Amino acid sequence: MAISTGGAEDAPMSDINTTPLVDVMLVLLIIFLITVPAIVQSVKLKLPDVKYDPTVTKPENVSLSITREPGGACAVYWGLTRVTHEELLKRATDKLEEIVKKAGGAANLTTEDLPEAHIRGDVETPYRCIGGAIYTMQSAGFAKVGFISEPPPTGGPSS
Repeated sequence: MAISTGGAEDAPMSDINTTPLVDVMLVLLIIFLITVPAIVQSVKLKLPDVKYDPTVTKPENVSLSITREPGGACAVYWGLTRVTHEELLKRATDKLEEIVKKAGGAANLTTEDLPEAHIRGDVETPYRCIGGAIYTMQSAGFAKVGFISEPPPTGGPSS
């Protein structure tokens, strides 16, 4: 509320009535406090905190290395041998069939007995290359596909 006391009647009033502005700001604040929690929705997740998780390597596990060639093509290596998509699928299927045959049938196997596919992907490798290898290994029947990474240097920041 502005009250002018004294002074000439013809002089312009230099006070601003801020009451309507404060009223509008308080109403907007209340509206935002009520609507923002309703609008912002998120799925509650507990993300894994993995640090230096040792890899248990079984002799039957498959080690894949994936890089990008200079032309942008994907290069997949089974051990140290470069393979195409078709060769990767054939080798993976043959590997699983051999293990099932040695066990005397699929009924004699558990998920712990089956081999895993361990993928080491270069940092510069596009996701389509790594995703293609994952899809191929899963199509062949590999239930467990994991990634091999390099831990941060000792004494450095860990994530």
